[in-house]
Amino acid sequence: MPAEKIRVEVQGRSLDLSNLDKVLFPEAGFTKGEVIDYYTRIAPVLLPHLRDRALTRIRFPNGVDDKSFFEKNAPAATPDWVRVETLPAPGSSKARETVDYVVADDLPTLVWLANLAALELHTPQWRVGAEPDLMVVDLDPGAPAALPQCAQVALLMRDRLAADGLDSFPKTSGKKGMQLCCPIAGKQSADVASDYAHRIAAELERESPKTIVSKMAKKLRPGKVFIDWSQNNAAKTTVAPYSLRAQALPSVSTPLTWDEVAEFADGAVRRFSPAEVLERVDTYGDLLAPLLKGGPKLPV
Repeated sequence: MPAEKIRVEVQGRSLDLSNLDKVLFPEAGFTKGEVIDYYTRIAPVLLPHLRDRALTRIRFPNGVDDKSFFEKNAPAATPDWVRVETLPAPGSSKARETVDYVVADDLPTLVWLANLAALELHTPQWRVGAEPDLMVVDLDPGAPAALPQCAQVALLMRDRLAADGLDSFPKTSGKKGMQLCCPIAGKQSADVASDYAHRIAAELERESPKTIVSKMAKKLRPGKVFIDWSQNNAAKTTVAPYSLRAQALPSVSTPLTWDEVAEFADGAVRRFSPAEVLERVDTYGDLLAPLLKGGPKLPV
């Protein structure tokens, strides 16, 4: 039976939405229509973090309990009004020299992607044609370490970065870890950002070797928090703020206050649902808005 389609107008663009009742998060009964509704309502704070960034999507056509796939290239039948940028593909697993990336600059593009069940949205630390304007460190706990330990390391990392004049802004990954995001000047290469983050991670590991690891080897991670400095590699992406995550229950990569990070460090951890994140935006606005204003050059 053909998929039922509904024609809608979004900021002057016509889109055909299909299968709005399809359940994409079975444990919660959360449907594709609810995914589209969430991304539409969160768009005012999400889109500024996507704008001008090559977008990698993780699509779940039949929901989070079924197969998924990463998508970098613009799919077949991409509308002609969707912005597509042909860019080099460093580290491509398929040996491509270039990729035709979608860039989500506007609400119609975001709704179109949500209709394709692009649940997760991932971006690099650079904007199209520019050097990185973000430095990101990913805090990944190795069991039995968990979010409380990530939060403890986040507080240490915040203070160490501040000593170099860098402001850092925390968010949950939406899964088991956290990320710290620092606005930087956009005048240095990804290699410079990666080297700096590596240096700071190794320094913290030396100071707290029982709880922190900066080396890539997975055998070293149990019971520790891995500070993943490699997120700043030009070929790497990080889940965007406010993106959904493909968990049994729908969760969101959620900006936090530093007071909340301190509460997490004391064990009061939680994940945030799409409805809760929308309420938080009503209360706080975009806690990551400072990322959009640029920052200092990194020490070398």
